[in-house]
Amino acid sequence: MFSFFSKKNKVTDISWLGVDMHSHILPGIDDGSPDVATSVHFVKSLQELGFNQLICTPHIYKELYPNTPETISSAKASLQMALDNENISIKLSAGAEYMVDQDFTLEGHLCTLDHKHLLIEMSYLSESPGISQTIFDVEIKGYRPVLAHPERYTFYFKDKSRLRRFKEKGCLLQLNLLSVLGYYGRDVKQSAEILLKEKMYDLAGTDLHHDKHLDTLTDAIHSGKLHDLIGNYDFKNQEIFNSIYV
Repeated sequence: MFSFFSKKNKVTDISWLGVDMHSHILPGIDDGSPDVATSVHFVKSLQELGFNQLICTPHIYKELYPNTPETISSAKASLQMALDNENISIKLSAGAEYMVDQDFTLEGHLCTLDHKHLLIEMSYLSESPGISQTIFDVEIKGYRPVLAHPERYTFYFKDKSRLRRFKEKGCLLQLNLLSVLGYYGRDVKQSAEILLKEKMYDLAGTDLHHDKHLDTLTDAIHSGKLHDLIGNYDFKNQEIFNSIYV
């Protein structure tokens, strides 16, 4: 006989994470949201899923997305104005996701997540030369490096020793929520599972770019699947970022 008590209660929102600290929802400045209307749609949707704070992180990558503090601030202001016009109240701030390549520099004003944490990434196919030195230099400057989606770097699929070394040096690691859902493929999913098992992650983010990302996340959250997979992991999103309000 069917019984409601035979089913585990499902958590069908993402308030347990609360803060999305990695997304590409600012309008028109990278490969994420193309315009303000789309950005508003993303914000509404993320809020409905249970996020109470959004830290936007457009790419800063000279070859493709040569953003600056000014372009990011302007895009954020445009989105905030649209949200205000629609009476949408949510904590919204902006940092950036820096590509560590030959053009990466720690000079000048940096677009951090919260005036302390700096989100960095590499090419998925090859490790950035001098990445260990870069992590060291970021810390010497007084910032805390956060390596975006380490599970997606193909050169770490079989050997996690470098990531362990980065952690020992004080670098935080950030999981893409889509990775544990198999969105990026089996190898990425398996890599994420290993890092989760070893308690290597500190933070998690949507890395939202477009509606396909949003639809996959929405299905996984509303079904309770995402919470079943990682809802009890000790992510530090709220602990680190809950005090931000820009």
